[in-house]
Amino acid sequence: MRAPAELVDVFRSQGLKVTPQRQLLFRLLHENDRHPTAESLHVQASSLMPGISLRTVYQTLTDLASMGELRQVSFGHGPSHFDPNVAEHHHAVCDGCGAITDVYVDGAQHLTVDGLDGFRPDSTSIVFHGTCTSCGAAATSPTEGTS
Repeated sequence: MRAPAELVDVFRSQGLKVTPQRQLLFRLLHENDRHPTAESLHVQASSLMPGISLRTVYQTLTDLASMGELRQVSFGHGPSHFDPNVAEHHHAVCDGCGAITDVYVDGAQHLTVDGLDGFRPDSTSIVFHGTCTSCGAAATSPTEGTS
């Protein structure tokens, strides 16, 4: 995703309003690798700018996605997440805490897939599900106070 100042110019060139609320969202999303949901971004923005509406968050995310500045991603359950990293990459999702991490898979575009029966994919999205190091460490650490 472009820098916040560049997004201001892009929005203005498209005839979109650049409000203080949108500028805050640009800053919160810039170099954000946490893959926020609209709701989590709204909570974060509200702590810095009380009164910002969830509608403003959704509209700004929709506008950014339509401009190609971020991707809306879904992992089969729960709300959509928004990914400001528009470079070619894939994801690892922790089934314990829900953390989403960008991962890079060499040669993903050259995979041979059986069973497509004439289906021609335009893109490849690989999602690894498992347990992150934090959840793994919590599961293997001894419980305090037991004998």
